[in-house]
Amino acid sequence: MNDTVKVVLAKAGPFLGLLVVIILFAIPGETREFFLTYHNFKTIFTQTVIVAIGALGMTMIIVSGGIDLSVGSVIAFTSVVGALLVQKGAGPVGATFAVVGTGAAIGMLNGAAIAGLRVTPFIITLGTLGVWRGSAKLLAHNQTVNYEASPINAWMRTADPFSYALPAGVWVALGLAAVTAVLLRNTVFGRHVFALGSNEATARLCGIPTTRMKILIYAVAGCFFGLAGIFQMSRISQGDPTAAVGLELDIIAAVIIGGASLNGGVGTILGSMIGALTMAVLRNGSQLSGWETPVQEIIIGLVIIVAVFVDRLRQGKQE
Repeated sequence: MNDTVKVVLAKAGPFLGLLVVIILFAIPGETREFFLTYHNFKTIFTQTVIVAIGALGMTMIIVSGGIDLSVGSVIAFTSVVGALLVQKGAGPVGATFAVVGTGAAIGMLNGAAIAGLRVTPFIITLGTLGVWRGSAKLLAHNQTVNYEASPINAWMRTADPFSYALPAGVWVALGLAAVTAVLLRNTVFGRHVFALGSNEATARLCGIPTTRMKILIYAVAGCFFGLAGIFQMSRISQGDPTAAVGLELDIIAAVIIGGASLNGGVGTILGSMIGALTMAVLRNGSQLSGWETPVQEIIIGLVIIVAVFVDRLRQGKQE
């Protein structure tokens, strides 16, 4: 029976969690009428984009046995970089590549510090959380960076808000999820990511260059964080150094809800996407219910605790 429960939790857990959250907000009369409409779910899908793209990078990091607490600050920093580039006349393609490259460079620095100093990722990225947040404020002179209208602004909205079309950002997130799933499951790189998270010492003995792998994993994840920064800029049509505060909690929670283990070696892209959608539904339903922001923060914290507890059940760990 215990083995059956573990299998169910591992395979169907993320979907069951999403279903429970949807039912939670579909039952009350004050939210049911609007909550279950297509246009509300269009809003939810759009709100999922930034967390989902961040979760793609975070999935690789957590599967490899790491963590990155600086992702919210990196998203804010790269959104400021993107806004400054557009302000100076950069086109959408050039700005996007530059911002993604900035994210990759930041990830490489994080990975190099973790691998080179041999300090736990939690400590290093807790420090860089402050570094990149402060850098974003310095770069933006502690104010929002505004720019003339750019095609980038249309990536997180549709020309007609009442149409059934989904914003480009939703399709980008889905496409990247498919590519990343193939990368993790069907390539040598992906197998090395899982091996590193399962047992780093064994991976090293098997000839996997663990130091180089850590740097590469954080660099690739940084690309996703940089892209999330572009979509953050698109969503609010400006670069804001104070944006995405606490977003790392939503992203990490999405990955854990999706079935990844904080011990490393376990995780799926599909699960992380379902986890990101669950977080978006939870926030959307909370807002429709009129719950205050502090209440939403308490709920998110409780969700993270429950997700970690379920992870322990799933892995069969005991104190």
